[in-house]
Amino acid sequence: MTEEQKRKVSDLRRAGMGYTETARLAGVSRDAVRSFCRRNGLAGQAAQDGQEDAQAQEGICRECGKPLQQTAGVKRRVFCSRECREKWWHGHPEQIRQRSVYSFTCAGCGKQFDVYGDSRRKYCSHGCYIKARFGGGGADE
Repeated sequence: MTEEQKRKVSDLRRAGMGYTETARLAGVSRDAVRSFCRRNGLAGQAAQDGQEDAQAQEGICRECGKPLQQTAGVKRRVFCSRECREKWWHGHPEQIRQRSVYSFTCAGCGKQFDVYGDSRRKYCSHGCYIKARFGGGGADE
């Protein structure tokens, strides 16, 4: 691929275009586009999240827009601070890739609840566990 084709492929993918359409417009094969995109971080969601990805590559915080100082040889920074990172992820829970979410019915109160990562959980809270285990009374009963 020529430099011009590479630039065109990058621009089209960041605009959200698929491999086939990008290949047709750039004048190269679909597989060449796919390989180039995988090598350069333009595969999968990178095309959909092009704006956020471009911000991170430019060195701008995703949350507040402050410029970031990138260090060579270290993982690329996306947020300027812990507070910005937590605030952004709190506002975008749909982008968290949760692989092991389980739904259960509480053995204590019968309420439905979802758990991330613990496939053996039985109770929705510590309070329900205590009520089921010890009869729900205080220390004086």
